[in-house]
Amino acid sequence: MNIELSAHEARVLACLVEKQITTPEQYPLSLNAITNACNQKSNRDPVLELSEIEVQALIDSLSRRHLVLERSGFGSRVPKYQHRFCNTEFSVLQFTPQERAIVCELLLRGPQTPGELRSRAARMAEFTDAAQVEAALEALATREGGPLVQRLAREPGRRESRYAHLFSGPIEEMARSESARSTASLANPLLEPSALERLAALEHEVGKLREEVAQLRLKA
Repeated sequence: MNIELSAHEARVLACLVEKQITTPEQYPLSLNAITNACNQKSNRDPVLELSEIEVQALIDSLSRRHLVLERSGFGSRVPKYQHRFCNTEFSVLQFTPQERAIVCELLLRGPQTPGELRSRAARMAEFTDAAQVEAALEALATREGGPLVQRLAREPGRRESRYAHLFSGPIEEMARSESARSTASLANPLLEPSALERLAALEHEVGKLREEVAQLRLKA
């Protein structure tokens, strides 16, 4: 696999793939539509706030690598763009509908479990059962020419391992980042005893002050 994307490039391409499937009547997309799709608050992780200038720069970068093509309709005053990432006559990557939906979701939301993928990718492809998700992930992980997804180590407290795409550099870097995030999340509960201790100390101080006020009132 020779495609390596930044996180924001991955978002632009995934939005084009997503909108091609879910709203074909509005595809190709204008710069404004792509920007809105990138900054969409649903079905995105993380939620971004990219400007049109930033998105245009990303489109230009992807266009130079022949991953995005300007394709404006007859009489259109606004440039519109379509992807050449997968499942086009120009694409090396040809996926089944299920594989394409899974790749798109991974590009939009980052690492996810098979269960999460089945639920979230259902808007772009039909999955008859969990086995079909597993089969699609296996095909992507063992693809001839190099894997496109990789299973991450199962995190404590999770029943399923998550899968990550391999379009944004070595998986070790992503795994370390995810591990650090998980460690920070797991560490939060350790802060709770300290907070409780501080609350107990405050309550103790308040109790002492009330006693002192009561004694002063008796003396008065």
